[in-house]
Amino acid sequence: MAQSLCKIYLHIIFHVKTTSPQIADEHLDRLHSYIGQLVNTTGCQVIRVGGIGDHVHILCMLSRNENVAHLVEEAKRNSSRWIKTIDDRYGKFAWQGGYAAFSVSQSVVDKTIEYVGNQREHHKKQSFRDEYIAFLKSYNVEYDERYVFSD
Repeated sequence: MAQSLCKIYLHIIFHVKTTSPQIADEHLDRLHSYIGQLVNTTGCQVIRVGGIGDHVHILCMLSRNENVAHLVEEAKRNSSRWIKTIDDRYGKFAWQGGYAAFSVSQSVVDKTIEYVGNQREHHKKQSFRDEYIAFLKSYNVEYDERYVFSD
């Protein structure tokens, strides 16, 4: 093969540190837009960013030259720095150390776009904890409940 090609969809989830202030509703759209820009600067292609005050979902296509850990590190590190500049209440803002990344089949990309974009409504019915555990179980990810929600 003379060409390197890939099309890998990722659904990434990460949470605000428990000692950190949550993101106010009036700042969510700006934060999601900024995170989308950060994803794009890594060479990946953002499709949708969503979430509520305590966590973020990113749907993107992974670049053939990027790895998941670096992508998430760039999004978290730079968005954390940025959010501290928009309001004094975020002076001690931080994301939790971990993250989850799941592969998404081409056949459910549209459904995932809708899911990520509909987080505000979704979380009126289901807590983040229940949502996250459901993802882990759905993807058969082994985890230790003592550590899955720790900072």
